[in-house]
Amino acid sequence: MARAVTVHAALELGRRLAAEARDDGAPVRSPRDVARLFAPRLEDLPVEEFHVAVLDAQHRLERDVTVTRGILTSSLVHPREVFREAIAERAAAVILVHNHPSGDPQPSEEDVTFTRALAQAATIVGVPLLDHVIVARRRAASMLDAGLL
Repeated sequence: MARAVTVHAALELGRRLAAEARDDGAPVRSPRDVARLFAPRLEDLPVEEFHVAVLDAQHRLERDVTVTRGILTSSLVHPREVFREAIAERAAAVILVHNHPSGDPQPSEEDVTFTRALAQAATIVGVPLLDHVIVARRRAASMLDAGLL
């Protein structure tokens, strides 16, 4: 049991280091950039997590906000929670990111409906929503690239 705990801790440290080993000055311009930043922490989680990438005017990651951590197949998110930190940080834009514990990054119907509602909210609050990226087991799906946003 002690050895299993040690191995688990080492893997978690590696995951955290991989997530932190990024070029903070590099702009986030594509779904691949989003996956590179978020996949090390999200792709193998047993539950869904929903994050907001708060971007500055040059689209550099200003802050990663964990909005919610859910159950096995869903994560309850309200638009006010998504945009609260973005407004407080004076975000130039945001990118939504969440994981699918199932391993399939393709957006569900619920994901599409929810993202479209958030896009409307983004327009109202004046913070552009650039994309919604779903990561899962070394793969990622962009709602923008799929024409769903």
